[in-house]
Amino acid sequence: MSGGAPGGASKSDIYRGNGPRLMLPAWIFIGVFLVAPVAIMAVYSVLTKEFRGGVIWDFTLAAYDQFFLDRGLFGDEPASIEWTYIGIFWRSIWQAGLATVLCLLIGFPTAWFIATRDVKERSVWLFLITVPYWVNLLIRTVSMKFLIRDTGPLNELLLALGVIDGPLALVNTNFAVQLGLFYSYLPFMVLPIYAAVERYDFSMSEAAADLYASSWQTLRLVILPVVKPGIVAGCILVFVPSLGAFLAPDLLGGAKTFMIGSLIEEQFKGAAGNWPFGAAASMILLTIVMGVLLVHARAQTKGEK
Repeated sequence: MSGGAPGGASKSDIYRGNGPRLMLPAWIFIGVFLVAPVAIMAVYSVLTKEFRGGVIWDFTLAAYDQFFLDRGLFGDEPASIEWTYIGIFWRSIWQAGLATVLCLLIGFPTAWFIATRDVKERSVWLFLITVPYWVNLLIRTVSMKFLIRDTGPLNELLLALGVIDGPLALVNTNFAVQLGLFYSYLPFMVLPIYAAVERYDFSMSEAAADLYASSWQTLRLVILPVVKPGIVAGCILVFVPSLGAFLAPDLLGGAKTFMIGSLIEEQFKGAAGNWPFGAAASMILLTIVMGVLLVHARAQTKGEK
């Protein structure tokens, strides 16, 4: 039975010239839900703060000035670098980077283990990896706080086993924030690496062994270059949402673990918020994320040449 289109024309002939019309729904969706919100955020970042909340339509770069420069309480002192917000940004990058490394260290062996099981077993393991995502992130983060609090099950178990003499103060620490980020985004690392390992030709490892390559040499020179796209995709999928996360820092961390996502959220709460400053911080965060993605795109382009 012929798969051709009626009248003898091929399917490619029917679609030829209709590309713009076929892409129109996608372009409308992207314009409404991606470009327009970013444009609104960019405009609000250069407006003036209304002291009762909201904005005044007077254009200024005061929000960016407030982010990077300290001009004193009344704004009449010589400008100096405002390290407070830069420090929050740096803490966010550090926490997101560490969460990415931890997810990679745990996610790669996990993905390898799943990809090397029988086909039926793989489905079960993948199902188990995705089960926590059937529950809302807020509920999972609150549950994590319940588990690691001073009187939570973890401390009670360690006390009962005699491992510790007193409860560990885990909540409101960098460790708690890191644990929350790791727990939230680990599957984002496992699944892309699993997809890459599943396509890996294991006869290449056997060939390397026949050539007397050690396990480390096989991993470094044969396996990692092949599964690198999955690793890079996983790192991006973990790093980007971790950078703007605010649930884990808010619920598991304290004031000392404030991250950029929490800073932005605070600016849009009630009449005390500062919408232009929150929008400016969002634009700066967006610029960093775009920079990371551009570096990845350029590296990928060079690798394909």
